[in-house]
Amino acid sequence: MKKEVAIIGLGKMGKNMALRLKERRWKVLGLDKGYNFSKIKDISRPRLLILSVPAQAVDEIIRESSKFLEKGDIIADFGNSFYKDSVRRAGGLSRKGIRFADVGISGGPGGARHGACLMVGGRRKDYRYLRPLFLAVAREPGALEFFEGAGAGHFVKMVHNGIEYGMMQAIAEGFAVLKKSKYHLDLRRVAEVYNHGSVIESRLTRWLKEAFRVYGEDLKKVSGKVGHTGEGEWTVKTAKELGVPAKIIEGALKFRIESAKKPSYAGKILSALRSRFGGHRI
Repeated sequence: MKKEVAIIGLGKMGKNMALRLKERRWKVLGLDKGYNFSKIKDISRPRLLILSVPAQAVDEIIRESSKFLEKGDIIADFGNSFYKDSVRRAGGLSRKGIRFADVGISGGPGGARHGACLMVGGRRKDYRYLRPLFLAVAREPGALEFFEGAGAGHFVKMVHNGIEYGMMQAIAEGFAVLKKSKYHLDLRRVAEVYNHGSVIESRLTRWLKEAFRVYGEDLKKVSGKVGHTGEGEWTVKTAKELGVPAKIIEGALKFRIESAKKPSYAGKILSALRSRFGGHRI
């Protein structure tokens, strides 16, 4: 494939992906607010579009951009779309002869810039064609995996985010207990030792250590009201549809919703973590 792509949406993720691809000698057309979709025609065929926009904007972006696409062109949705929507979009585009791949991307803005984890769904032959692009975005070959079927990539990413809710909640509750104890614990040092060979060593505990360094242990300037997007809720609803208990993830989602009225130190930890890895407001 030619190393040429249009990226629609130059926010935290799209901009960093564009920079990463340009460093790897890809020709990148970036389109942001006030999209001039007619510029898509300038891309070599088959045209390749990466969407890096909020889930609620995807249908409109596809509808408008596809006016300038032809049979054989490709749309790859790198956003956090609901997997059932991706199934529907793949079907609609297929009837027009336009190929579609759903791509779950993990690692936040830092991952988009320096190498992310990719979960790709769609048709195998399309994945094989697009693999050079995915390898250019991925942190390493092992951070790229294909799951056959429209929506499969976004399904795997949705559950990933649900698991993330649960893991973050456990860390937040644990450190809230540590802070409340009678011991005068340096929580930054606790996070440091946890992240050196312990069973709970993880990027999350490293990000928490960074949060304590940046915001201080009391997290005074960090909100105890925790933001949440759709993925945790989608995971809970999907688990119920499949008859699978997901009490931990459901509890973590409930905590975030209730934190709007009941902010807490555990909520501050969650907000601080979201800020460190995702660039969300504190």
